[in-house]
Amino acid sequence: MAQTLTDHVALITGSTTGLGFGIAKVLGQAGAKVIMNYYNDEERADRAFSEFKSLGCDGVLVRGNAIDESSVQEIVNTGESKFGPIDIIVPNATPDQPLKPIEEYDWSFYQQMLDFFVKSPYLLTRATIDQMKNKKWGRIVNISSEVYQLSVSPFSAYVSAKGGQIGWTRSMSKELASFGITVNTVNPGWIPTERHIDEPQDEKDSYLKNIPAGRWGTPDDVGEAVAYFASEEASFITGQTLCVNGGNSPW
Repeated sequence: MAQTLTDHVALITGSTTGLGFGIAKVLGQAGAKVIMNYYNDEERADRAFSEFKSLGCDGVLVRGNAIDESSVQEIVNTGESKFGPIDIIVPNATPDQPLKPIEEYDWSFYQQMLDFFVKSPYLLTRATIDQMKNKKWGRIVNISSEVYQLSVSPFSAYVSAKGGQIGWTRSMSKELASFGITVNTVNPGWIPTERHIDEPQDEKDSYLKNIPAGRWGTPDDVGEAVAYFASEEASFITGQTLCVNGGNSPW
């Protein structure tokens, strides 16, 4: 691992399972102090944090709702009280993502998608941006999805919210560039994790056949991309979207 994140503090929402846990481990092993966040399943969170610590990583486990303003502020306050100012944020928390035709969605579901993928990055940034500006250094790395590039259907609520997240990234990158703060997006492909254990095997096989790299991605693949964007080596890269999907993108 080339990236060194020693002396940096990272907050990763939804980081006790799936891709978020992979990101937490990679950043922790790169030397960052990691604020691991969860909202549901305390037992699973405790197991994940124990594994994280067993790797020699330093961090703190904080329960909190990533789409609630007061809860986000509490997460930030708890993390900063232990490690000092947060200078890396990775909005990763996500709800269930069912594929449905538009007739079967209601606006409350659309709103939930927007809350997780636009509101949450906004809240996390608002809660940490003053410290980043004062330091003249910061990294915001959104976790979006290849579904935006692939125009996956019937998936309009999720895809539109992910598109909004990418647009937010691009706008914020220009707003914050002069402060030494970069804002980028990592777009994973379908990477099977715990949440996909019951997905039909034929759907998994079909997707795998279309990956030019010929293998499944892993949470660590996503973590390495996040670590790069968070590093000094990426200080001149901002407003970008990096697909981590083995080449499975049309553009």
